Amino acid sequence: MVRLIAATLAALTLACAVEVRAQDAAKVPTPADTYQDLFHQVQTRQIFPDGKTFVDAIPKRDPDRIMADYRAHARFSDAELKRFVRANFIVPGAGATPKPTARRTTLRAHIAALWPHLTRPPVKPVAGGSALAMAKPFVVPGGRFREIYYWDSYFTMLGLKADGQDKLVESMIDDFGGLIDAHGHIPNGARTYYLSRSQPPFFYAMVGLSAATDPKVIKTRVDLMRREHAFWMDGEEDLKPGEAHRRVVAMADGGVLNRYYDDRATPRDESYREDLETARRSGRPPAEVFRDLRAGAESGWDFSSRWMADGKNLATIQTTAIVPVDLNSLMYGLETAISAGCATLADADCVAEFDRRAKARAEAIDFYLWDSATGAYLDYQWKTGQRLDRLSAATFYPLFVGAADERRAHVVAQKAWDALLAPGGLRTTTVRTGQQWDTPNGWAPLQWVAVSGLRRYGEDALADEIAKRWLATVEREYRASGKMLEKYDVEEAKAGGGGEYPTQDGFGWTNGVTRALLEPAGFGR
Repeated sequence: MVRLIAATLAALTLACAVEVRAQDAAKVPTPADTYQDLFHQVQTRQIFPDGKTFVDAIPKRDPDRIMADYRAHARFSDAELKRFVRANFIVPGAGATPKPTARRTTLRAHIAALWPHLTRPPVKPVAGGSALAMAKPFVVPGGRFREIYYWDSYFTMLGLKADGQDKLVESMIDDFGGLIDAHGHIPNGARTYYLSRSQPPFFYAMVGLSAATDPKVIKTRVDLMRREHAFWMDGEEDLKPGEAHRRVVAMADGGVLNRYYDDRATPRDESYREDLETARRSGRPPAEVFRDLRAGAESGWDFSSRWMADGKNLATIQTTAIVPVDLNSLMYGLETAISAGCATLADADCVAEFDRRAKARAEAIDFYLWDSATGAYLDYQWKTGQRLDRLSAATFYPLFVGAADERRAHVVAQKAWDALLAPGGLRTTTVRTGQQWDTPNGWAPLQWVAVSGLRRYGEDALADEIAKRWLATVEREYRASGKMLEKYDVEEAKAGGGGEYPTQDGFGWTNGVTRALLEPAGFGR
């Protein structure tokens, strides 16, 4: 096993370096690049139980000197290696969330009290560390997630907005704009090891929460949205039907839709050992598996039966072969937001371009992703030309962005009553795989997308039922443990499980969605 992992690593080093250069996506070294064999030994030998610990560590001195001292030793036992790391790095501990007490306040009060614990000051990077620069204060999810995350933050900001934290909302929008300025896109999270991928593009929706009216600010943000759109659409001009490049896929009729991707094809720094093991079990070319795992991480649904060829086993992951409902819906939302912003700026050419793009995408979503037999929007396997028969909460995204017609929206609502509504909220999928983005888990962002989308089409009864059941689940767990969790088991209305790490406490997007749902029913329309 150890020899196989080492051989896999060696074989990938040259091939994947070429791939990364070709995509021009990894200009900034990650911990794997900087610390090389030290990194490999720490991660594969599980010197720390969580693979994210070492990649978030801050070097106490020059990385070259650390590596020189490391190489001067012939061998390290596990205990010696751990002492070496602690002597040379500031190793992070658990996130700073308050310890639960016996006293329980209201959910509103508890969430308001959590914001200061989850708010972080501006960040100045340290040489050899993985943190990216952040110019203004921001809110982190909590627990092991010590940095700002892309799609998490929109749902967190819903709660900040409801709590009157408009200044913090604006500073987070500016921070994300700064990431686009610095890197050409918003990475998965504000770490070097996340730079080769993004996450579901919610920046336009964050901008929609802003109260800014200054024309200069509006123009700046529209320009940023256009730059993000260009990132997602890179390579569209040169594709022939049935071809793909980075995050774009040319469909059989010549139309272009999007997929999740990652510009590296190596094991994820933060899940290095797990990815090596998945590749070993797959029997497939390792780089192919690594790319699909990374693309699954870009989706935010890491991991789910949605991405598995057999619908069951992670080793069959095929994320890059799938045109997903949620991503293409959000791209429609981005295109309509750019059009609206350009209309405010009286840029007629821009309005015409993005109206055309949004119209074409809506038609493609209906053609490729709507399944009348199921009564839902489903993902599409573009390599085989087949719609995937796997119902998930992603079916609500066309409603969330307004891309669905009235009839289909009502059909989706009926399907959800029948198959996705659980006693404790909305199911993520209808299958059990042990992965965290499958049933029995429910997730705050998916509750909000569904509730908001359903209300948009007048399906208030189902929206209210989802919100009521979800809030009851969150309330029940808070009364029992004093915690706001990352995810919940909506079948039994308790803490969720599965995935690569323990269920986290904090928790940014649960706080945000819960706080928003506690507002009057019209909030967020």
